[in-house]
Amino acid sequence: MLKAYRYRIYPNKEQEIQLAKTFGCCRFVYNQTLAYRNDAYEKEKKSISKTGCNNYCNRELKKVYEWLKEVDKFALTNAIYNMDSAYQKFFKEHAGYPKFKSKHDNHKSYTTNFTNQIRIYESTGSVP
Repeated sequence: MLKAYRYRIYPNKEQEIQLAKTFGCCRFVYNQTLAYRNDAYEKEKKSISKTGCNNYCNRELKKVYEWLKEVDKFALTNAIYNMDSAYQKFFKEHAGYPKFKSKHDNHKSYTTNFTNQIRIYESTGSVP
């Protein structure tokens, strides 16, 4: 039997800023790698793996956008893996094509590997 625990956190101002940066960077990386994957398929008819997308993020995006280095690298990697999972479900399970994430959507979350897969949610109401 598995147990789940739900915690409510009360971050201070500095932590709120860091959480907002991480939410924004995860959304940005998800959208950029999805666009990169779309462009590669449209132009060259070539599929890019999640490792290729991760290398694109680390080698190109982080050089152009220095502010991506301020957040947890595991959160960015997991955003890429989530995008790849959505992309794979499109082909295997005939789910809808992955959509770009919006800044105005109230569901903001990220997962980090820093300590045993902690999933962080913005406090906009209920936690799914």
